[in-house]
Amino acid sequence: MTPPRRRLAVAAATLSLAVLTTACGALGQAVDCNTAANEATKIMTDWSSEVTKNAADAKAIGTASATAADKTKELAGKYDGEVAAALNDLASGFESLEKGDLAQVSEFTGKMNGFSSKITSACT
Repeated sequence: MTPPRRRLAVAAATLSLAVLTTACGALGQAVDCNTAANEATKIMTDWSSEVTKNAADAKAIGTASATAADKTKELAGKYDGEVAAALNDLASGFESLEKGDLAQVSEFTGKMNGFSSKITSACT
């Protein structure tokens, strides 16, 4: 191969590698986002189950909320950017319920779809 052809071949190979790496990175990010959304949904579902089971027990609701906040913060630590910000917002929502204020529970429950949407839109 002559030197100009070799340079073109090296440039083409480098470009192909860059495109493939970027595509794999985007695919990896989509998988990570899907995992984050699924784990956040599980945390919210577990929290909802505990709150439903202990609807009149402010202390149990506070404990469930603290546990959910800790799990959500731990999950947020695995991500960065908008995904981490959305998860941290969810964790803050759980933290606001740690005192077991029953009036805030129904308000927060109504906001849970918004948190889910925010996490999902952070992935797109």
